Amino acid sequence: MSAPVPSVGIQAEPFDTAAEIARVGAELGGRAGAVVTFTGLCRDEDGRLAALELEHYPGMAEAEILRVAEAAMARWPLQALRVVHRHGLVRPGDGIVLVVTAASHRVAAFEAADFLMDYLKTRAPFWKREHLADGTTGGWVAATARDESAAERWT
Repeated sequence: MSAPVPSVGIQAEPFDTAAEIARVGAELGGRAGAVVTFTGLCRDEDGRLAALELEHYPGMAEAEILRVAEAAMARWPLQALRVVHRHGLVRPGDGIVLVVTAASHRVAAFEAADFLMDYLKTRAPFWKREHLADGTTGGWVAATARDESAAERWT
């Protein structure tokens, strides 16, 4: 059997979490003992935010996320890995990112998903700008000190 290959998608349209999980499950054919999913949602920031705009460089963002996904597969014994990230305007309650990891045992699947999310929050080549509920455009959003600290544990 060949080594599993991670899958990365960057898209403007909303993703279907159940369909993405089914896609990974179809690849596995019953081999995995654990599938871990994480869906990151756009928050309304207590009613202040109307949308979050995500920009990226097509091609570069996919290649960089794929590079990190391959590092995760080298670090943990994963049987499947899928990352889907949105770009464009994302409204509160909508999914921004989906990470699906599968392994024989849960610890590897959880750790790999956590690693990927820490990377996506702090280093992925996306730029986020707030669109406020009052109709104005807010500032660019940077990773928080807490996000940066969480990501440091993987180095």
